[in-house]
Order: sequence, then structure tokens, then C-alpha cells
Amino acid sequence: MDEIGLFPLGIVLLPTERLPLHVFEPRYKELIAECIEDERDFGLVFADDEGLRDVGTRARVVEVLETFDDGRMNVVVEGGDRFRLVELTAGRSFQTGEIEPVADVETGADPVEIERSLVLLRRVGELAGADVDEVAVTTEIPSFELAARVELEPGLKQSFLESRSEPERLRRFAALLSELARGLEAQAERRRVAAGNGHLRRSR
Repeated sequence: MDEIGLFPLGIVLLPTERLPLHVFEPRYKELIAECIEDERDFGLVFADDEGLRDVGTRARVVEVLETFDDGRMNVVVEGGDRFRLVELTAGRSFQTGEIEPVADVETGADPVEIERSLVLLRRVGELAGADVDEVAVTTEIPSFELAARVELEPGLKQSFLESRSEPERLRRFAALLSELARGLEAQAERRRVAAGNGHLRRSR
């Protein structure tokens, strides 16, 4: 088992996902500064009113956007391997813990599900009026890679993080996108009908 510095936050970081962080608390300024200097990971763990979750993500700083005189930093972090928090430890200004790796027990994504997810992801982007870049899968964990491109609420992301089946995650993600697309299509239809009702018809 490894001991790692922990950064509890109200967000979830998926493997391969990149997120900006504003680091301002003294203990976390110390943690991130050490990780940058020593080129090592820290553990990002979801925490809310229910407490600290057992499964988190190893994170590394991939870019320092800005540093301030008081030690505050704006950085970009990238999610790596998942871990399970075995025991909290002490001795530093920031929280630390003993961790063990979390690996999938079911691997290998169905190419059909990958393509379905890609098509749905493009469709959702178009319906949302977003600029849809060319979406592609470049890793062996497409469920995380694709889910990282969609804004999901933390509880749902945490359930993805804790799942140990790549096929299951991908099926769940495709179903989620399908439901989201239907909702956006319904909204567009309601707007179209409302706009039509707002026009006067010429009498014959």
C-alpha cells in the first residue's frame, strides 16, 4: 500500500479527465507545491455532507496556470488510476491516507457501444448548441474518457468511479446520453411550438 496526500473536494475527477483547480488553503498549497516539486501524485477524493468517499483518483498537476505572491495557485490536474482509501493517517498539515489500487474486474468495451456513445455525444452537443469537436476514443477506458466530456453531477460521477466494469459503465453512459438527447429534443420541440403559437395567422 502507498501513503498519499489527500485533497478532499466536492467534485469527482475521473481517470483521463482534466480539471482546473484554484488552490488557496495553506495546507493544500503545501500539498500541491510538494507534488509539483517532487513530480508526484496526490489523491483527489469526493467529500460532501455525508463524509469522505472510499474510492478516489490519483491526480497530478499537468499545468500551472498562475501563481500568486501568497502561494495561491491556479493549476490543471489530470486524473490517473483509481484507489481505495484503506486508512486515514496523520502527521502532516494536510490529510494523508494509506491506499490500494482499484482495478476493473470486467474489461473490454464493446465497439458497438463505443460508437453508439460517440454518436450520442455528438448529438447532445449539437442539441445543446455547443461547438462539437471531433470526438474520438484514444484510451482503453473509453467510458471514463467519454464521461469526462460531459458535465455530470458528483454523485453520478462517483458511481462511475466506483464501478469495476468497463462494459457496464459504457452501457450506463450511452443510456444517460440517450435520455439527455431525448430531453433536449423535447425542449427544442416545445420552443418550436411556442414560437409558432406566437405568430398571427392571416385570415382567408
